[in-house]
Amino acid sequence: MAFHAPLSKNYAKSSFMKQLKLKLPRWGGKRRGAGRKPNGPKAGIWHVTRARVRRGPVHVSWHMRVGTWNLRQFKCFKVLAGAFAAARDRFGMRIIHFSVQGNHIHLIVEADDTDALSRGMQGLGVRVARALNRVMKKRGKRLADRYHSHVLRTPAEVRNAVHYVLRNHLKHHDLVEKCERDEFSSEAFAAPTTSPVTWLMKHCGPGG
Repeated sequence: MAFHAPLSKNYAKSSFMKQLKLKLPRWGGKRRGAGRKPNGPKAGIWHVTRARVRRGPVHVSWHMRVGTWNLRQFKCFKVLAGAFAAARDRFGMRIIHFSVQGNHIHLIVEADDTDALSRGMQGLGVRVARALNRVMKKRGKRLADRYHSHVLRTPAEVRNAVHYVLRNHLKHHDLVEKCERDEFSSEAFAAPTTSPVTWLMKHCGPGG
């Protein structure tokens, strides 16, 4: 029978320490570039959860991508008005008010529900992009990937939102343009819009 001498304390300790120093492979955890991509300029609007829409008015703003012409010139506004007219009552979304600024548009719309707002805005976005690309003789996307929407739930919110949209030019443009009535809005050019059907817009909007 073979006899094995017991390991010395120093040898056992050194072997244990060597095992602790082994660089074992690591799986999972935080890795550079992993996970959902961060929001950036291409996203346009931060990816926040939108409020649910239940047959009511909504304030929508949508920015154009860099490289799009100034929207407040007649040749651009003319085709935008045509896009608004074609999309003013589609997919359960109705365009009630609008204003066109240099690089973005504001809308007051009514939507039957969240899906109706999404479909209506998608259809409007396609029409706007095609119309502007025809004028600019360009191709590609014209609008930011996402629009910003705020559901209007009270009479005060409706009145404030309509006033903000129709007077938005006072905020963005120089004194020469700062007349009370904006010629690039539904207040001066109402043809591309439709009449409201919800109580809030009927009774709390201009003249309500």
